[in-house]
Amino acid sequence: MGELSGRNPRAGPVQSEMSRKEKKVAYFAKLMDLFQEYSKLFIVGVDMVGSKQIQNVRLSIRGKGAMLMGKNTMIRKCIKDNLEQHPQLEVLLPYILGNNAFVFVKSDFDAVRKIIQDNFVGAAARAGVVAPIAVTIPKGVTSLQPTETSFFQALNISTKITKGAIEILNDVELVKKGFKVQPGEAVLLQKLGVKPFTYGLEILAVYDDGSIFEPSVLDLTEAELLSRFQAGLNNVASVSLAAEYPTLVSIPHSIINGYKNALSIALTTDYTFPLAQKVKDFLSDPEAIARAVAAASAAPAAAGSAKAAAPAAAAAPVEEEKEEEEAVSFDLFD
Repeated sequence: MGELSGRNPRAGPVQSEMSRKEKKVAYFAKLMDLFQEYSKLFIVGVDMVGSKQIQNVRLSIRGKGAMLMGKNTMIRKCIKDNLEQHPQLEVLLPYILGNNAFVFVKSDFDAVRKIIQDNFVGAAARAGVVAPIAVTIPKGVTSLQPTETSFFQALNISTKITKGAIEILNDVELVKKGFKVQPGEAVLLQKLGVKPFTYGLEILAVYDDGSIFEPSVLDLTEAELLSRFQAGLNNVASVSLAAEYPTLVSIPHSIINGYKNALSIALTTDYTFPLAQKVKDFLSDPEAIARAVAAASAAPAAAGSAKAAAPAAAAAPVEEEKEEEEAVSFDLFD
């Protein structure tokens, strides 16, 4: 019995140590399985987020992705140990700090982001918490009794008593963004029933198959992308033309500029070619020039008269109806 009792104290720690190692191995395997299954993910911050919110997100993204949290040291070690096989994961290392987590995305970033945004909940301002936004109390009558004026006086808020209740005379910025909430401010907001802050999973970065970028990129529309791409092409063409270095985007401009130069030479000399001859014939015919000028000046006038005619045409049936009504009225009384 004594011998058995002497073995048990040793067996407990060894068994517990093996269990921790097994859990660590299982966690590493799960993390790498997720990296192999998903090539997209959100890096999210979970500060001030309750366990129920996290559970709701987990349930809502089933079929669209997965969520994984863990110790930063374990996640960094797992990624570093597998960089040889998965070098694209190295860009994630600078973001593995603080209270962050991974939300893996199967295909559609927007669908999972909407789920995350829908799970934000309101929260009261607690003393010592850094305010994510500025909190302003609007002027007006509150539900507080006159005995509560001491809270307003301590915060230098001008008030008066109106019909047995405290009235705030001016809008007051009670809490400034980026500053800690003071105890008096927290108590006053609680008495007013104000929950100024909302907390949820905050998307810090977006990872897509080895590339990482800001969440604001997801807000870009297709039209904005095309516009920015076109602006980039224009810049490349400008640089290419200025440096006299031909590129695919500058060649069309070079051809047009060359045609303009050839046309200018043809108009000032006896040299001609089919397209230049058409311009020469047009310039040598004063009547053709006059017709072109008249047509150009008549176009805006025609457009203006068409716009003016539209309301008149719309008003005409109304006048006819009135005339018919008057006629009918006359017949009835006649």
